[in-house]
Amino acid sequence: MSIAKTENLIFDVDGTLWNSVPLVAKGWNLALTELGLAPNCTVENIQPYFGKTMTQIADGVLSQIDLPERYRCMERLMAWEHQVMAADPCRIFYPGVKETLETLSKSYHLFIVSNCQKGYIELLLEKGSLAHLIHDHTCFGETGTCKAQSILTLMERNGIQDACYIGDTQADMEAAREAGIPFVWASYGFGTPETFQEKILCFSQLTTLFPGK
Repeated sequence: MSIAKTENLIFDVDGTLWNSVPLVAKGWNLALTELGLAPNCTVENIQPYFGKTMTQIADGVLSQIDLPERYRCMERLMAWEHQVMAADPCRIFYPGVKETLETLSKSYHLFIVSNCQKGYIELLLEKGSLAHLIHDHTCFGETGTCKAQSILTLMERNGIQDACYIGDTQADMEAAREAGIPFVWASYGFGTPETFQEKILCFSQLTTLFPGK
């Protein structure tokens, strides 16, 4: 499928639209302290978990806790993360995100699919004043499925036949491939996928890759 023919752009969140790692580390450390655990989250050691599902993150960050308590504790990490980010102005968007989305929205339908928890995308839309630009969104917290299936779920409920996924990691590339749609690599993000249809060095390059119609 050629990206030039699509009218639908689906975006990843972390490493693509913004970089929330420092704020998330702060929230998780507050939760770990509340749980009586060492607050040992740093930007360096939690960034590799971004893009994974909440259960995968719990299995890594909270591996010392037995199941099913591990996943209940992960809910506390998510709650503290949300609390920290809700209280912060979240000036963590990559340069040109809002302006670029405003331009793209004139010719394309814009969507978001992430492996995040429910409420995270809503928070991003609120902090960036982006809600009017995004046609629909979904996440692991809503679907409970892998990212590829979440993409397909969003496409089905919006009657989408073709789309392009913009993300930054190997997992994003694999999800797009499994969903049968092209992948654009946001190379300024967190990962280095093994293959991609197109590559952008900054978010604003999307207006060149997807010119107005």
